[in-house]
Amino acid sequence: MPFSSFRAPRRAVITMGAAAVAAASVPLSASAAPTRSRVTIVDDCATAETRALFHYMLGLQGKGVMFGHEHTLSDGFTFDTYTETTSDVEATTGDYPAVFGWDTLILNGFQKPGVYGGTVEQNIEAMSWAFEKSDALGGINVLSAHMFNFVTGGDFWDTAGRVVSQILPGGAKHADYNEFLDRIAAAVKGAKRSDGTLIPVVFRPFHENTGGWFWWGAGHCTSAEFIEIFRYTVEYLRNTKKVHNLLYSYSPNSSFGGDPTNYMKTYPGDEFVDVLGYDAYDNSAGSAEWLSGTMKDLAMVVDLAAERGKVPAFTEFGESGEEGRDLTWFTDLLGAIKADPKASKVTHMLTWANFGGTNRAYVPFPGHAMEPDFLDFHADPYSYFASDLEGVFDAPTVAVPSAPYLHLVSPTDRQRITTTSTTVRLRLTSATTRKATYSIDGGAPVTLTRDAQGFYSGAWNIDPSWLDNRSVTVTVSAKVGTRTLTDSALVMLGEVEPLPAGWIDDFEGYAGDDLTLSEAYSHVNANTTALSADHKASGAYGLAYSYDFANAGYTGIGKSVGADWTAFSALKLWLQGDGSTNGATIQVVAKGAYFEYNVGLSNTEGLEVNAPFTEFKPAPWDTGHADELLDAAHLAEVSAFNLYLGYGGSTATGTVYVDDIRAE
Repeated sequence: MPFSSFRAPRRAVITMGAAAVAAASVPLSASAAPTRSRVTIVDDCATAETRALFHYMLGLQGKGVMFGHEHTLSDGFTFDTYTETTSDVEATTGDYPAVFGWDTLILNGFQKPGVYGGTVEQNIEAMSWAFEKSDALGGINVLSAHMFNFVTGGDFWDTAGRVVSQILPGGAKHADYNEFLDRIAAAVKGAKRSDGTLIPVVFRPFHENTGGWFWWGAGHCTSAEFIEIFRYTVEYLRNTKKVHNLLYSYSPNSSFGGDPTNYMKTYPGDEFVDVLGYDAYDNSAGSAEWLSGTMKDLAMVVDLAAERGKVPAFTEFGESGEEGRDLTWFTDLLGAIKADPKASKVTHMLTWANFGGTNRAYVPFPGHAMEPDFLDFHADPYSYFASDLEGVFDAPTVAVPSAPYLHLVSPTDRQRITTTSTTVRLRLTSATTRKATYSIDGGAPVTLTRDAQGFYSGAWNIDPSWLDNRSVTVTVSAKVGTRTLTDSALVMLGEVEPLPAGWIDDFEGYAGDDLTLSEAYSHVNANTTALSADHKASGAYGLAYSYDFANAGYTGIGKSVGADWTAFSALKLWLQGDGSTNGATIQVVAKGAYFEYNVGLSNTEGLEVNAPFTEFKPAPWDTGHADELLDAAHLAEVSAFNLYLGYGGSTATGTVYVDDIRAE
């Protein structure tokens, strides 16, 4: 890599750090001195440079963290027209970020260097150009994916249409999703150095899925659907399109209170992930609480990565941009990372783009109030920029061969089927089989045959009398050598009666299954949800909502709404507290604003809470909407309901009960 345009490194460069890699080394030959380090990655056919990048990042842990910036070459406050070298980071520090972030919106022509209204070929070439220029400047490429809604044609914020279920194999929009992946494959395979070497890229699809703001997020697909679309994406790019210069990153969003339960709920599996990531934005203007919570979660990610031989990363972060913010925010954050024995092992941290206009600057530019602090951040020996990288792609490595792997593609776990026929599909990789079958509730096996897409598939004809809201177990198996590989899913059969207008939940439509209930909500910090037959307002079930404030002072659950509530005047729910001094916050998200109504948990008898919309106030931290009211204009665009529990200073764990949540 050419570094002639950069100043001398600010500290000793990081070499491969082979001792930090858990794998053994294998001699090239009996007489050769060099050794090749064994790496276990998603793609055992990955290029030498891609394997070396993974090896480098593993070895970097605890020695420094690479700073990254999204779209640093194409968008900024210090230039109007981008070139091959424009960057707010470079204008401020004289250096480029170590990690260059890009997005698949380039392929739509909606982000530079993509061309709005350009041809497919132009925008594929534009993405390849972005990878090539970043690589030439000494950086590492990361690709995010803000995908437009394949069902409605809306953007990534449009959560209508249960999109993930429609782009999975068998879905109505599956072919459209394949076409999108074809363009990614062409752009990644088209990114080459002058000698023809393919440029490695870390691909970060379906990010921030534990929130509900994207169509692939919580409440818009089940965990199993998310897992399967992530797996399908990897298998299509790796196996079908033969893309071998990608590493794959999994990156849920904050916060988890250091508890891995919800982080791992949608984990696609070690066979499909190289980088364990975490996204967290600070909207608190640099509070100690945000720093503490972020370090707990980063430490959790580092522990999980260490257990699995993965690379830990702070995959997306950002400063609030509000008045009264902490002017030493960057160095405060870096200081907290360095001071934590576990969080300090994250390998890279990427902040968002300086898109200009009225959007905030995630990276300070010359004259910005935070410029001095960012210069100190850059000068700190623990922060790595492009000029500090050496030998990133050089280590001789060999990939550990992938073991045979089988998974049930469809139907997915907790999927609801309402028709009398569907298709069972299994995927088998790194092996073939002469005998693949499925069975229902342990019944007689039915043969599956290999189809044109590479699945082992077959029809499942369902007795119409079974469509009565029962659940059955679908099990698939395949004989591989002397072993039999299996996978299974619990499937719900039949329709669920829709709730009346304004209703959020009556907890009757989950077939008595706690996991199905949990899948319908997003979860923040440590909590568990279960159906309760003993504590309820009506029907067969209420919600048992258990909290644990050991690692965070609040916890929350949320559900997407997407409705017009102008016909209603209040939000109502049945609530049975636990007699504690803790409190509940009912939150309605409407027209981008967060409105809240507070109620105590001291009552243990169960009562109807009536929260008039006129008494909801903007959340204290939502300063951008501080003067707004939950009026008709906002009620016309209600997007989410959240229920938070906050620590009152005496009881750290407990359970409250909720039922019949609705607008009236």
